[in-house]
Amino acid sequence: MPAVAPVRRTAARLAALLVATLALGVATAPVGPAAAAPRAGLLAAAPGDDEGGTPALRAQLDAASKGWLEAKAALARSVGRQKQLTDQLTTTNAELSVRDTKVGEIAGVAYRTGRLGTAAALLNSDSPEGFMDRAAALGQVAAHEDRALRDLIETRDRATTTRTALNAEIQEQRKQVAVMAKRKQQAERALEVANDRAQSSSDSGGTVRGTSTANADPAPRNSDGSWPPESCSVNDPTPADGCITPRTLHALNEAKSAGFTRYVSCYRPSGSGEHPKGRACDFAAQSGGFGGVASGGDRTYGNNLAAYFVRNSDALAVLYVIWFKQIWLPSSGWKAYSGGNGDPSSDHTNHVHLSVY
Repeated sequence: MPAVAPVRRTAARLAALLVATLALGVATAPVGPAAAAPRAGLLAAAPGDDEGGTPALRAQLDAASKGWLEAKAALARSVGRQKQLTDQLTTTNAELSVRDTKVGEIAGVAYRTGRLGTAAALLNSDSPEGFMDRAAALGQVAAHEDRALRDLIETRDRATTTRTALNAEIQEQRKQVAVMAKRKQQAERALEVANDRAQSSSDSGGTVRGTSTANADPAPRNSDGSWPPESCSVNDPTPADGCITPRTLHALNEAKSAGFTRYVSCYRPSGSGEHPKGRACDFAAQSGGFGGVASGGDRTYGNNLAAYFVRNSDALAVLYVIWFKQIWLPSSGWKAYSGGNGDPSSDHTNHVHLSVY
């Protein structure tokens, strides 16, 4: 049994190597920038309920943005339907003109030749065969005239129906525009109240200026242009380790494809905002996690990321973006958002918050 001892020693060495490998953990596999562990001094997740404001305020903003997006989709449907009806009305009017011309031609022939009755046809015919020929010709002309008149009536009816439908679509458009205006006012009023109760908007961080020009692939919509309802049903690929909605995952992947690959955290089981619903992600401005107030290149990164989400808000179903004490709403643009607790996370000065429909 001389070979037993070397075999045991080899097995022991392999076991020790395996234990060391497991202890190192993250060193055994490559980690992408967005999923990388935070550097020392940075946090893996924004602490607490960091969406800012109050649950009531967030509920108002959520409802206003959803209502605005729904009204926008309904308006787009009405505009599309109006264009379709307008094209149909143009075609109908052209057909009406053609039919009217044909009927006019038949009426002119009838005026010049006179309408032949059966008795007249008999009197003017030289033989029974001539009578039958005259009667047949008369029947053909009468049938042709009758068809033309019927077609004209049907064409006019279609034109009337189309015009009525077109008027209804115009009224629906006006309703949707009014709904959008109301949602915009609701969101702005809620923010005004919140900002009045909090610190002055003069400390809002200034205008968010980003230079991103990247375009995102649109998330799937219903056939009528609306957004289908989604639940927290897919795995969160970020270190937050939970569930997110398919649209949230789409927005996350599109942002990564556009080059925004720094640390991201999406799902959070606690709080009253969008994170527990799987509809929000926090994109750290620093490369490894959530630290202090972003400055220099980190703030530029946040500006560009916020600009990317705003630019692609329609494609990604963006409800709102929060960055550097400001919130962007699809109905109102950038507004002061100073309802935080004074720390970098709740003030959103160290990360960009994204909420999707």
